[in-house]
Amino acid sequence: MHDDRSLVEARLRRVLDERVRPAVYPESVPLQVAVWHAPGEPVPVAEGLAAEPEPIEVGARWGAPWGTSWFRVTGTVPEAWAGRTVEAILDLGFDENMPGFQCEGLVYRPDGTPVKGLNPRNQWVRVGAPAEGGEEVRLHVEAASNPVILDHHPFRPTRLGDKETAGSEPQYTLTRMDLAVFDETVWQLVLDLEVLGELMAELPAESARRWEILRAVDRALDALDLQDVTGTAERARSCLTDVLARPAAPSAHRISAVGHAHIDSAWLWPLRETVRKVARTTSNMTALLDDEPEFVFAMSQAQQWAWVRDHRPEVWARVKKAVADGRFVPAGGMWVESDTNMPGSEAMARQFVHGKRFFLDEFGIENDEAWLPDTFGFAAGLPQIIKAAGSTYLLTQKISWSQTNTFPHHTFRWEGIDGTRIFTHFPPVDTYNCSMKGSEIAHAARNFKDKGVARHSLAPTGWGDGGGGTTREMVAKAARLRDLEGSATVTWETPRAFFEKAAADYPEPPVWVGELYLELHRATLTSQARTKQGNRRSEHLLREAELWAATAAVRTGFPYPYDDLDRIWKTVLLHQFHDILPGSSIAWVHREARRTYEGVAEELNRIVDAAQRALAGEGRTPLVFNAAPHTRAGVPSGGARTPAEPARTARTARTDRPGGGHVLDNGLLRVEIDASGLVVSVYDIDADRETVAPGRAANLLQLHPDFPNMWDAWDVDAFYRNTVTDLTDADEVAPDGEGVRVVRSFGASRVTQLLSLAPGERRLTVDTEVDWHETEKFLKLAFPLDVHAERYASETQFGHFHRPTHTNTSWEAAKFEACNHRFVHLEEPGWGVALVNDSTYGHDVTRTVRTDGDGGTTTTVRVSLLRAPRFPDPETDQGVHRFRHALVPGAGIGDAVREGWRINLPERRLTGVGEVAPLVTSDRDAVVVTAVKLADDGSGDVVVRFHEALGGRARATLTAGFEVAGVGVTDLLERPLADAPAPEADGGRIAVRLRPFELVTLRLRRA
Repeated sequence: MHDDRSLVEARLRRVLDERVRPAVYPESVPLQVAVWHAPGEPVPVAEGLAAEPEPIEVGARWGAPWGTSWFRVTGTVPEAWAGRTVEAILDLGFDENMPGFQCEGLVYRPDGTPVKGLNPRNQWVRVGAPAEGGEEVRLHVEAASNPVILDHHPFRPTRLGDKETAGSEPQYTLTRMDLAVFDETVWQLVLDLEVLGELMAELPAESARRWEILRAVDRALDALDLQDVTGTAERARSCLTDVLARPAAPSAHRISAVGHAHIDSAWLWPLRETVRKVARTTSNMTALLDDEPEFVFAMSQAQQWAWVRDHRPEVWARVKKAVADGRFVPAGGMWVESDTNMPGSEAMARQFVHGKRFFLDEFGIENDEAWLPDTFGFAAGLPQIIKAAGSTYLLTQKISWSQTNTFPHHTFRWEGIDGTRIFTHFPPVDTYNCSMKGSEIAHAARNFKDKGVARHSLAPTGWGDGGGGTTREMVAKAARLRDLEGSATVTWETPRAFFEKAAADYPEPPVWVGELYLELHRATLTSQARTKQGNRRSEHLLREAELWAATAAVRTGFPYPYDDLDRIWKTVLLHQFHDILPGSSIAWVHREARRTYEGVAEELNRIVDAAQRALAGEGRTPLVFNAAPHTRAGVPSGGARTPAEPARTARTARTDRPGGGHVLDNGLLRVEIDASGLVVSVYDIDADRETVAPGRAANLLQLHPDFPNMWDAWDVDAFYRNTVTDLTDADEVAPDGEGVRVVRSFGASRVTQLLSLAPGERRLTVDTEVDWHETEKFLKLAFPLDVHAERYASETQFGHFHRPTHTNTSWEAAKFEACNHRFVHLEEPGWGVALVNDSTYGHDVTRTVRTDGDGGTTTTVRVSLLRAPRFPDPETDQGVHRFRHALVPGAGIGDAVREGWRINLPERRLTGVGEVAPLVTSDRDAVVVTAVKLADDGSGDVVVRFHEALGGRARATLTAGFEVAGVGVTDLLERPLADAPAPEADGGRIAVRLRPFELVTLRLRRA
C-alpha cells in the first residue's frame, strides 16, 4: 500500500485553512462603528449605553491599558439575505492564540439586555436564523482593553500590571466589524474534517481505522469544488458519513465532558475585571445552553456567582433559570478556588462554609465535590475538612504539572492526617481548558493510569480566564465523539454524575497518604510577603473578633456583629484565591490587597475593642485578655485577669561575652550572641544541652540568587542553593532594652534585628525588620540545630504533618521548599526544638553530617523571608517588612502548638472592673479550640470547634461558662450530624473523646 498519509494530512490542512473555513462566512457587508471611551474606571451599563460615541474605522487603534470602550455597531441586513442565517462578526483585535489574556467584550441590545461575550475564539453574534432581510441591526459592545501581560515572550518585567504605571498607549487594532451570512453546512463540514483529521493523527500508523479515515477524507476533498465550497459542502460531507457513524469499541475509555471556564478571581487582571470576565462568560454559557440541549456547564467559586448576582442582575436572571433546569451547575462548594497550603484551619473550613451555604441559600443545591483544578498542591489536613463540610469528592488537575515525579494514579482515595479518605480524581486530559481536540481526547485515554480497573475520566471543557468558556465548536466536536470508533467516548455530564459513575466503577481504588505536593510553584509560599502577613493577621483577628464578641454577647447582651463578620470573612477568603495569597498576581492586585488588609484589621480591631470594653466594664483594674487557646501567665484561654506580679527570680540578665558580643540568661536558657550578631549558643539549662549545632551559628541570614527557568513569582528552582552568601558582617551589635540589636547592610538593603529572651520563658525571640531593595534574590534565615531527626513536623490545618529530613528518593528530594503554618518542630526522644513564626510559610529543612569527627548530624531549619521576582510585579516586596520568629529549645510537640498560637495572638491590655470568665475552655492542651462564635443562623447558640492537636488520642472536658440546655455535634455548616452521638454533658461540663487530629464542631444551646 502506498504510504500517502502525510500527503493527505497536508492537503487537509491547506484546504481547511485556505478554502473551507473562510467559506463559513461566504458573504459580508461592513457595519458602521462608533466608540465612546469611558474615563477612568468602568461605568454602569446604562451610562455606557447612553453615551454619545464618535465614529471609528476598522483598522484604527483603540483602548488604553485597563480602559473601557463602548462600541456602537449599526447596519442593515441586505434584502438578498432573506431566509439565510446572518451573524455579526465583531473582531476587536483578537489574537486567537491567547483566549482570556487580552481584550474582551460583552454585547448588549439597545435596551441593556446582555447577548453574549466576545472573545478570540467566539467573535460571532447571531442576528437572524433565518433573517427576514432589511432588518436594522444595532448592538453595543462594552469592550475591555486589558493589556497583554503574559505575551509570546512571557516573564519579562512589565509596568502594564498596574493602571498607575501602565500609560495610555492604545493596545488594540479594530479588525473586523461585519454582517455576514453563516453557512451551517460548511461549518459542519469543518467540524467533520477536524474531528476525523485529529483522530487520524492519533491512531497508530498501521491501524486499519486510520487508513479508513484517510481514504474517506481523501474522497471528501475530491468531492469538494474549491471554487464552490458552498455548493459542494454537502456532497463532501456525504463522503464522511460512514466513518463518522462507526461506533466506539465497548472497551473504549469513557470521558465525562463538563462545560467549564476556569476563571482566576484575580491574576493578570484586578478583582474588578474578574467581575466583568464572569459576566461575559456566564452570558456566553447561558446562550449556548439555549442552543445546545445536551450541553452542561459547571461553574465554581461562590464569590463569582455572587458577583454576577450583585453586579449583573440581568445576567443573573438567565443563570438562575439555567440552574433551575439542571444544566448550569454550581460546583466546588468553596467561596473561591483557594490556595490550600497556607490558609489556616478556620479559614480553610470557612471556604466551605461560605461556599456551600451560598449555593444552598440561592439554589437549594448541596455540593458533593471540592473543585480545585488549578491550586498549587494540597495540604494533608484537607480531606477531613472536605468531609466535615459534607462533601465526598475532590478534583484537581494541577499535580500533572509536577516537574520531577509522575503521580501514579488518576483516580484514588486521598488520606489525610486524621485518616479521613476522600475519593479523588485527576483528569488525565491534563488540562482544565480542554477544547475537544483529538490530541486531547487521545491523550486522556492513553494517559489514564488506572486502565484495567477503571475506565471513567473527566474533561473540563472550555476556555478560561475570560476566554469565553465552552464554544459551539467544542459542543459539535463532542457530539461526533459521543460514540466514534478509534476514540474515547464523550458525554456531557455534571461533576456529580461523573463522580458517582467513577466511584461505582472503581469501588476499591488505591490510597495516597499525606499531602499532595506540587513539585512546582514552590516560591508561592514566600512571594509578596505583605499579602501573606495580611492573611495571617486577618485570620487571627477574626478569631479574636468572634471569640470576644460571642463572649460579650452571652455575658452582657453585646450586639453580635453577624453581618460584619460574614462580610469580612468573605473578604479574607477571597484574598486566599490561588493567585492572590500565593503572590503570583500583578502589582495592582497586591496593592489593593494591602489596602484591603489594612481596612480589615482596622474594622476587626474595633469589634475586638468594643467587645472587650463591654466585658471589662468601667473600672481601673488592669486586665490582660488572652485569645490564645491555652492558659498564658495565669490568664485562661478566652478570658481576662489582672496580670500576676512577676516573680523576683524571673528576670533576664544581659552580660558581655568574652571575645565580643553578649550573653542573655533568664535561668532557663542561656543565649550567646557573638560580635557579629550571630547566635552561637542557645543552652537549655534544665536539660543540660546545647541547641545550636557545634561550630555553627543560628540567626544566620543567607542570600541566594533567584532566577528560575520560568514562572518568576511562582517558582524557585533547586539550583538556587548552589550559590549562597552568608550575611555575617554587622554594622552594629548593641544592647537594646533587655535584648540585643543587630544591624546589617547588604546590597541596597538593610536588616535590623532584636534578639530577646523574656523572663520565665523558654524562647529566644527574633524580631527582624528588612528594608528590602534587592532584585532576583532570595533571603533565608537559618537555624542549624544539634538535633538528630529523620523527620520533622510542620503545622497544617487542624494538626501537623511529618516530612523527612533526608532525600532517599526523588519524591523527598523534590520537597526542597515546603509549607508550614505557625511552627516547625524537630525532636529526638525526650527533647525537641520548635521554631515558631508570626507570618511566614515557606521553609526548608536539611540534614548534614558534621565534619568535627563526632559522627553527629546537624539539622538546619531555614525560614524563607523575602524574594524579589520581577514578573508579574516588577517591584515585588520592595520596601520595609517586619517578621517575628522564636526558637523554643526543649519543646515537645505540645509546646510547639502552644508557642505557635501565642506568637500570633499577643495579649491585649486594658482596664476594667475585674476578671472575665471564658465562654468555653478545654482542660487538656491537646484539645485545641480553634473557634468560639455564635451560630450563623442568629439563634444565639454557641458554636465551638476544636481538634486533637498532638497526633494522639485525647479525652478532655469542655467547660461552658453559661447554662447549657443541649449539645449537638454538627458539620462545618452547623447542621446536626445524625450519625454522631452527642457527647456526655453535665451542666456546663462536656466530656469529649477524640482520635488523632480529629476535628469536632459542637453546637451548645443556651438555657
